Amino acid sequence: MKRTYYLFNPGQLERKDNTLKFTPCIDDENGVGHEGQPRYLPVETIDDLYVFGSLNANSSLYNFLGQNDIAVHFFDYYENYSGSFMPRDSLLSGRMLIAQASHYIDKKKRIVIARKFIEGAAFNMIKNLNYYNNRGRYMDPIIETINGYSSRISATNDVDELMGIEGNIRMTYYDAFDIILNDFEMGKRTKQPPGNEVNALISFGNMMCYSQCLRAIHQTQLNPTISYLHTPGERRYSLSLDISEIFKPLLVDRVIFKVLNKKELQEKHFDRNLNGCLLNENGKKIFVKEFEDRLNETIKHRTLNRNVSYKHLIKLECYKLSKHLLGMEEYKPFKMWW
Repeated sequence: MKRTYYLFNPGQLERKDNTLKFTPCIDDENGVGHEGQPRYLPVETIDDLYVFGSLNANSSLYNFLGQNDIAVHFFDYYENYSGSFMPRDSLLSGRMLIAQASHYIDKKKRIVIARKFIEGAAFNMIKNLNYYNNRGRYMDPIIETINGYSSRISATNDVDELMGIEGNIRMTYYDAFDIILNDFEMGKRTKQPPGNEVNALISFGNMMCYSQCLRAIHQTQLNPTISYLHTPGERRYSLSLDISEIFKPLLVDRVIFKVLNKKELQEKHFDRNLNGCLLNENGKKIFVKEFEDRLNETIKHRTLNRNVSYKHLIKLECYKLSKHLLGMEEYKPFKMWW
């Protein structure tokens, strides 16, 4: 089974026969960089690579990665998503591209899909809140407010207005974080850079979720640049933003609640500088492990009647959207049923 590999250290990545060789650059106590122990990664086990440090590589390596359908996602020093190397599209479909574009151009068709993304996201947020409400955290006023905003979704015919509703829902939802978390406070949502530990985890986790959605889209016939809720723009895969709205409560927020309330992440795992707060290397490794465990967790799918991983749920979402665009069945967003 293929898996994701994370490269936290800067270093050299090169092809070694039919294997990838990664040689990390590790600083000693004087801050001088030295070559570390090489790590060999069999290509048949790699789905994608996440790169958090500077990476030395050449074009022949990327040709090799492309031939083996291996994606590479890059993050900058501030843990922001920088971009991706994606293998050549092997599932290109003119019919799908035309269908995607026509659903974007037609305002009535676009708003139908955009509403579904917000509907699914709001439902999954409330699922999280109910989980903690049933465990003694008083969430009723917050749930009631979100339900009030959600009731306006079906009557909204303007995407900008819909984005405003989404913003209000998420702002209200984030108010619950300080009730759910034991030792950390979120306060106001801040980013670029995040202002505290909780905001740092939200930003980092959202970028991880975005990358997972991008990879799932690439494994279908969908074009990641044509979206419906977020406005398509230059140099961004906006459909990934759309789909990630649905999965952030399930994949990101649940992991944040777990690692903080179980004290897996503590203040020592964050660096405060430049008027912001970021995960340090050890903190990233802890969060990434929990995020990977969450992706690989399985549930019994009610329609397929078999166990599927949370990671596979993202790809199934892409398939559902594809069928909607081709007129095969109405798109219904993923909603947690447990």
